[in-house]
Amino acid sequence: MNNEEIKKVLLAGNYITLDDYNRAEKNMSRGELLSDYFINEGIITISILGQATAEFYHVSYTNLSSYPISKANILKIPEDLAKKFRVVLVNDEGSEIVVATDNPAQPDLASTLQVLFKNKKINLTYALPETITPLFTAYQKPLETRFSKIIEEKNRIAPEIIDEIIGDAINLNASDIHLEPLVDEVVIRFRIDGVMQEAGRIKKVFYENILNRVKVQAKMRIDEHFGAQDGSIRYQQKDKKFVDMRISVIPTIDGEKIVIRLLGEYVRGLATGDLGLSKEDENTINEAAAKPFGMILVTGPTGSGKTTTLYALVRSLNTPKVNITTIEDPVEYRITGVNQVQVNQATDLTFAKGLRSIVRQDPDIVLVGEIRDQETAEIAVNAALTGHLLLSTFHANDAATAIPRLLDMGIEPFLLASTLELIIAQRLVRRICLHCRHSITLSSVDLQKKFKQAEKFFGNGEVTLYEGKGCEECNFTGFTGRTGIFEFIKITSEIQELILSNPASGQIWEVARKAGTEDLFEDGIDKVKNGITTIEELLRVAEPSKD
Repeated sequence: MNNEEIKKVLLAGNYITLDDYNRAEKNMSRGELLSDYFINEGIITISILGQATAEFYHVSYTNLSSYPISKANILKIPEDLAKKFRVVLVNDEGSEIVVATDNPAQPDLASTLQVLFKNKKINLTYALPETITPLFTAYQKPLETRFSKIIEEKNRIAPEIIDEIIGDAINLNASDIHLEPLVDEVVIRFRIDGVMQEAGRIKKVFYENILNRVKVQAKMRIDEHFGAQDGSIRYQQKDKKFVDMRISVIPTIDGEKIVIRLLGEYVRGLATGDLGLSKEDENTINEAAAKPFGMILVTGPTGSGKTTTLYALVRSLNTPKVNITTIEDPVEYRITGVNQVQVNQATDLTFAKGLRSIVRQDPDIVLVGEIRDQETAEIAVNAALTGHLLLSTFHANDAATAIPRLLDMGIEPFLLASTLELIIAQRLVRRICLHCRHSITLSSVDLQKKFKQAEKFFGNGEVTLYEGKGCEECNFTGFTGRTGIFEFIKITSEIQELILSNPASGQIWEVARKAGTEDLFEDGIDKVKNGITTIEELLRVAEPSKD
């Protein structure tokens, strides 16, 4: 639902007041969903949103997060119909079935289901979109992996199978390995280009040996089964090359889950020219980084490539003439010639305390892994004010929202106006595979089915775009690798004056827009037109602004 529909649903059920809505319009970030704002503010919960929407459609509500659905039930609806109508079969007993959807009002939904399930009464129920989408992974074919073939061939599994799992993940350029225990088996999934894919399954009886081996190598306690643990492994491959891995183990109701983050070697050699920046944006970031002091912030959600952007920037600034010091949690990639400090809660070395000490180490450039609290923000601003170039990441939906959030943390407006040089917001989109990329011609009608504002970006005629057919090189996904889409707000004298008046994010964006700032979606559209990514992929990670 869009914000107008969300407003209608919540007001109709008296879940919010008009005052709540007016406050939201004033304070929410550009592009933020109304429902996300109300949930974050504690005005409603996710369950209330689901219940309110169900009432609006005059159907029942099902929370799929707490209602286990078998893969067999999911597969009873063909994939094309399931994804077209956003439906999942919840229950199939006797003469009745229950089908969940996030849009019960679709015109052909009931008749299509009736043809599929002849002689059965169909009961529709509403479920939130974010609980339906993950269930569609049931339609994915498992990746072709060496370790799954070894498991099929042998009755026993040695703990060394973890070496084969890691080897497969590295060969497939996965960023993360998930080992997820279920009742009788353990599912292994890889995150490739930001998307989770099942890689294989092992019987639960063999999992304890694998878990213990990972814990020992990551220097974790093997007798701790009810607490979260973190560790790291410097893993040596068969070709003698090393891969740095971060390990996280947490207890779940079916056993301990392992997540292994593979830290890609390629990041060490990345320069700002490799990030996917336009020439204009690359010049802007290099111009801001050439200044002797000031603050450059990179914003975006977890997994949007913020740290990679900062590492690329540090690498371009790393010369014998400057002293660069970082404080990170954790230190992900080691850079020769840079002093890297690891946050350590056990010794009370926090971002704030570490940053305070770093400033006394005579640095020219300081990288703070993340500004998380008021104390770190205040020290960072003061460091940028007193002759240091400070680089950091910050959690905000877009570039304009970062300023009100920093002011809400208690940073003095005049200090922020004096130090802030550049704010970058970013997301990652998958690149079309160059081995199977081909052109497609779409009419304006086709494009408008994908998103309503298509005419604004593509005009009214036919458009030639690109997509991947799927081949062995890309594991038949049509994508290999990722690139960034960016939104830059350069702090001009107009924005500095605006900061002094404690502005809302909308006011900042209005001024930045007049100065020629492109938003994330517009930068993404350029990459769609140039055949780098697809319009579907862009819509997955960003949405058009309304201005």
